[in-house]
Amino acid sequence: MEPVMIAPCGMNCELCVSRQREKKKCPGCRGGDGHKPAGCVNCVIRNCARLPGSGFCYDCGQYCARIKSLDKRYRTSYGMSMLDNLEDLRTLGMEAFLRREEKRWTCPHCGAMLCVHRDKCPSCGVKWR
Repeated sequence: MEPVMIAPCGMNCELCVSRQREKKKCPGCRGGDGHKPAGCVNCVIRNCARLPGSGFCYDCGQYCARIKSLDKRYRTSYGMSMLDNLEDLRTLGMEAFLRREEKRWTCPHCGAMLCVHRDKCPSCGVKWR
């Protein structure tokens, strides 16, 4: 996993279904707009004028309603928290965060990277959640 794949909101873009597809892979929130879903291109969080020098929302001082809403949706639907990710990035640092992500999101059956949006491993099909 590369630091450039961690979005300003704390999303690990490597885990996204749009990034993992075979054709026209999304380049991630920090990549160019080619093959990126419209919702990501127009993302209020990604395009926030107040985004601090670190490039992450944790340095803003207070989380906006949009990121709180996104966090609630991801906690409920996918068991992942953007706000927890941001706090871990802030306290642990990027390298430790990426190591943790790699362990957390590796299929225990085949070793492939899991997708946050799917209940089954994209490689072996084993249900992991």
